[in-house]
Amino acid sequence: MEVYIPSFRYEESDLERGYTVFKIEVLMNGRKHFVEKRYSEFHALHKKLKKCIKTPEIPSKHVRNWVPKVLEQRRQGLETYLQAVILENEELPKLFLDFLNVRHLPSLPKAESCGSFDETESEESSKLSHQPVLLFLRDPYVLPAASDFPNVVIEGVLHGIFYPHLQPRCRVTVWIGDEGEEVFIFV
Repeated sequence: MEVYIPSFRYEESDLERGYTVFKIEVLMNGRKHFVEKRYSEFHALHKKLKKCIKTPEIPSKHVRNWVPKVLEQRRQGLETYLQAVILENEELPKLFLDFLNVRHLPSLPKAESCGSFDETESEESSKLSHQPVLLFLRDPYVLPAASDFPNVVIEGVLHGIFYPHLQPRCRVTVWIGDEGEEVFIFV
């Protein structure tokens, strides 16, 4: 996982003073998404992470937000903070993954002991920033069988996509026999 904070912007609000929003770029398994967080959300994360993992220093809470040079230093400091959490911890807590809107991996031992970021944060700040793109009414990969032999290529691809955590039970070797027939050997 790689994390960067490429930019920030000032957000004005009628209900409260203006504030700075930091744009976080998350790269994981070849996919990229963005999350926007305020400094107060970073600070809340830091307070919770300190209880369950070793954390680096976080940039100071008290700065003059309207000074661009200071905001750039804070951006760099927050980026370094996120990168250090990733580098210093072999397994990332569920709390940290929630903060970055990263889907949880099946088994993260420290994740359960650290709690969830959603437990105390508002519902609005914890929503995922993406929606499903495609929906199939029927499985597009299931075609009428042209022969009595299963299509091992399609089965292998579907197995790899939908069940990547399962280890194959057997190995299949396919070759063409002397008379042009397909021969399957299951080992």
